[in-house]
Amino acid sequence: MKSEANSVEQYLKELPKDRLAPMARLRESILENLPPGFEETMNYGMIGYVVPHRIYPEGYHCNPKLPLPFINIASQKNYIALYHMGLYSDPVLMKWWRDNYSKETLGKLDMGKSCVRFKNTSQIPFSLIGELCSKITVKQWIEEYESSRKN
Repeated sequence: MKSEANSVEQYLKELPKDRLAPMARLRESILENLPPGFEETMNYGMIGYVVPHRIYPEGYHCNPKLPLPFINIASQKNYIALYHMGLYSDPVLMKWWRDNYSKETLGKLDMGKSCVRFKNTSQIPFSLIGELCSKITVKQWIEEYESSRKN
């Protein structure tokens, strides 16, 4: 569900009561672990973590007016979603995520290409997500992104 919120604070205020605490904790896990240079913003109607234009002026190839996306989180209709582009682009990181997810939680991993869905908010592995967020710096993400564009 795409939000029309103009700020992260407004997005959080509009959440259903049962989603506010897990979304706030997910956001906190990301902010505490995200390497310097990424910025929090509203992106595609979700809370986004991007490489700003001041660091990467080219922006996102699909729409260069937008900053380069990295992570998004959203409260969807039936789940909370974590979209992590590094998982999509880096097979080594994906293997690390899958291996550690199964050790960390009792629930089954519900995942698309870059989207991890959490239907049961009590099973969100906040510390593992924090660790995931710390694994790619802005410089590494730009290099990975540019490398994938060349292919």
